[in-house]
Amino acid sequence: MSKTLSSSFMIAIIVSLGGFVFGFDASVISGVVSFVAIEFDLNEWQQGFVVSAPTLGAAIASLIAGTISDRIGRKKVLVSIAFLYVISALFSAFASSYWMLVVARTIGGFAFASLIIAPIYIAEISDPGKRGRMISINQFNIVIGISVAYFANYFLLNLAQSNADWVVALGITDNVWRWMLGLELIPAGVFLVLLAFIPESPRFLALNDQKSQAREILTSLHGVEAMEVEMTEIEQTSHQKEASVLTGFKDLFSKNMRLVLTIGIVIAVIQQITGVNAIYFYAPSIFEQSGVGTNAAFAQAIWVGVINVVFTIVAMLLIDKVGRKPLLVIGLLGVFISMSIVSYGFKNATYELDTSAIEQVQLEPGKFAGMVGVKYENDLVFKQALQSRLSSREFKTHQAQLIQESINIQPELVLFGILGFVASFAISLGPVMWVLLAEIFPNHLRGIAIATMGLINSGVSFTVQMLLPWEINNLGNAMTFMLYGIFAIIGLVLVIWLLPETKNKSLEQIERELVPSHV
Repeated sequence: MSKTLSSSFMIAIIVSLGGFVFGFDASVISGVVSFVAIEFDLNEWQQGFVVSAPTLGAAIASLIAGTISDRIGRKKVLVSIAFLYVISALFSAFASSYWMLVVARTIGGFAFASLIIAPIYIAEISDPGKRGRMISINQFNIVIGISVAYFANYFLLNLAQSNADWVVALGITDNVWRWMLGLELIPAGVFLVLLAFIPESPRFLALNDQKSQAREILTSLHGVEAMEVEMTEIEQTSHQKEASVLTGFKDLFSKNMRLVLTIGIVIAVIQQITGVNAIYFYAPSIFEQSGVGTNAAFAQAIWVGVINVVFTIVAMLLIDKVGRKPLLVIGLLGVFISMSIVSYGFKNATYELDTSAIEQVQLEPGKFAGMVGVKYENDLVFKQALQSRLSSREFKTHQAQLIQESINIQPELVLFGILGFVASFAISLGPVMWVLLAEIFPNHLRGIAIATMGLINSGVSFTVQMLLPWEINNLGNAMTFMLYGIFAIIGLVLVIWLLPETKNKSLEQIERELVPSHV
């Protein structure tokens, strides 16, 4: 222990840096996608795949990360994750084609396994009374990373438009999206270095016949008295150590695990199907749809990051006091109300081009023949009219400006609804899901169980991200966001029906209460 930290709080901070890099990696693409869509002339499905490619990698990693961490240890997997982030950032910044960018971002997606391993690790080093708050540090770092990505994108966009000599010399003006992606090298490198100073999980050590080391680490973290209590509880379940991956899956899907598994799946699906990553990863594009213009859209995205940080802090302060279930109920209700507001705002929008608007776009006026003075009652009909007159590249390049010049909407409604959604998610589904998943599964199944939940969560996330450009172009803005609100109501009913409270209980106590008999 002489070469490792002995403060569980500092260790959690370091491990949660993986969450920061994830948040940055996931959200920086919100500023990149419009640039690469033009540079590589991408259609709506290709745009969706650029955004969702990391989640595809995460789905694969989720299936094996927990099992690998059960075999070789949490720390070694975390180091591998940090290395993958570094590689992904480097190759994404220098991508020379659509497929190179997709592959580079998919590699980064493998590193999203940090979302699974970090909560497991932090749960296993935390005091039961502080465990919710400790695991929430990871979610806090995620939202900080998201917020920093929005700030970085806005800063680089304005820098690129300044045309200063040094900006041009560095290639920022012509390659701003590459700088957005390349900045990730800094936090990823710091994460990789600092992981050298954390110990292995004491529960992993104890369950792998290294009890003396486990005792030493637990004593350093919590003191001798707490160590004895924890070791007694760990040893009571040590006979449950899994024999193989196949056995682990068999136990996970056994009759005794039915309730726990159902709760895990419900939470994993609800967290993503309500649209969080559609909001985070497409924030500037969504705000452009409300007609505020590109620069203002990037600026408004910063508010998404700020609200996310503020309400995640609120969640961290409340999760061990109020409990997990009340926060989920409040949050899901808030998601429904917020998405209804966004949907209402877009539902009442109209679009009408005039001569002065067309002059602002700097395209041949004849291209808009038959559109001037025509009032379009929804975004679908308006975009279809534009697409029938413009080339694919012209539409992608000028869409934001055309919407800005023609739309009649209350953009405040859209902004208020999106920020309300972010606040509702940050106080509930964001931190609570990972806390619950790290708590409800038995010690010997925790790795493989969270890996399975992570796979489900990533699969739903991939689908949501991949479909958003198609949904906006085929279902319209109003219907797309209303769907997220409907899913929130379904989730609210299931949470009230199924979910027990787990605050202030040891991992072993939760296991005894949720699992009828030891599996």
